[in-house]
Amino acid sequence: MSGPSGVSAVILAGARTPFVRAFAEMRKVPAKVLAAAAIREAVARAGVAPDDVDAVVFGNVAGPADAPNLARVAALLAGLPESVSAATVNRNCASGLEAIAEAARLIRIGEAEVVVAGGAESMSSIPLFFGEEAREIFAAASRAKSFGRRLAAISRLRPGHLRPVHGLQIGLTDPCCGLNMGETAEILADEFAISRDEQDHFALQSHRDAVAAASKLMEEITPIFAPGDHGKGALLDADIGPRPAQTLEALSRLRPVFDRRHGTITAGNASPITDGAAALVLASPERARRAGIPGGPLGAVRATAAVALAPRRMGLGPAHAIPKVLLRAGLSLTEIDLFEINEAFAAQVIACLKALASDRFCREELGLRGALGEIPRGRLNVNGGAVALGHPVGASGARLALTLLMEMRRRQSRFGIASLCVGGGQGMAAVLERM
Repeated sequence: MSGPSGVSAVILAGARTPFVRAFAEMRKVPAKVLAAAAIREAVARAGVAPDDVDAVVFGNVAGPADAPNLARVAALLAGLPESVSAATVNRNCASGLEAIAEAARLIRIGEAEVVVAGGAESMSSIPLFFGEEAREIFAAASRAKSFGRRLAAISRLRPGHLRPVHGLQIGLTDPCCGLNMGETAEILADEFAISRDEQDHFALQSHRDAVAAASKLMEEITPIFAPGDHGKGALLDADIGPRPAQTLEALSRLRPVFDRRHGTITAGNASPITDGAAALVLASPERARRAGIPGGPLGAVRATAAVALAPRRMGLGPAHAIPKVLLRAGLSLTEIDLFEINEAFAAQVIACLKALASDRFCREELGLRGALGEIPRGRLNVNGGAVALGHPVGASGARLALTLLMEMRRRQSRFGIASLCVGGGQGMAAVLERM
């Protein structure tokens, strides 16, 4: 089972929830429920019993107050035994892939035989925040020991105190460079001379590919019940994001979001805020032999790599991480059959493609002898990407790995790379191998 490359961690199976735009159909489904659904289905598909799981590692960024260690809460909700340890990891946008890397490490060093790894995010549930002065007034009111003192505290409130800031706005702004993620994408669009038209064409292709691949993507999905208003609800079994009727004309009419006068980043060529979860089950090669999965395991983790770079150019994370993970895997770019690069922004992915094909960039910034090479568009995000499917930040890394492995199985591909840029100035990549 270890194969010619001597892999130490095998990916048995995986599953995910539908990916749904935030504040819509899944707005009332908390991250812990999303995660539990993905874990439960992944374990069932992996051919292992809940008692066989040694650990759970799950990525999450927003840190819900009702489940600060999301992995532990979700594991118990999914029906795993109380004896299963669980840890939540946070590498911003790559948290789901970080969870897979950590699971592989646990197996490699012999601390576990079977690990569930993945990520979840309910971006609908990210709270609103009041300013410091308003918080002090609310705190004084809550501490007051008489009605009169409570009324006196509340009377200090002014209309300005009741204008909260959404946590998303805070979380998507880098505290070191002072730019939000869209503004960092504008920097790359300018640096690499990426036009608005080029970005919109990329976005249109993402939607077209995701729509064409809808039946394939549904193979990854476990249905989830989404409560609605007035006691109603719906069973969701497909992604809600890809637009069959999307046109270039409609995309071109959208106004830039981050730079109204000169910007090129719009709501149409950026990933939407999204809710969702994904999980995969990893095992040692010895344990994988006993799993008895029809068709065999999905694949294996060949190598992982994380890198850091300037926060203001965070979108170039994959351009830094892919060469590093190739070196660790002992492979060249031409040996990779399929690529999944998270589409945080169309401009950001295009910039990475141009950077890796640039002699100057690869020599001066990566220390290579020349360009790493070109990633053929026909091998990149072949089932659409986050511009269409969405980017639930804690889950996306795991979703990329799952989508990649299932497509590698369909095509009988040998090697694939999943990679993401990371808010704060990082990048991550993994080489996955089909068994």
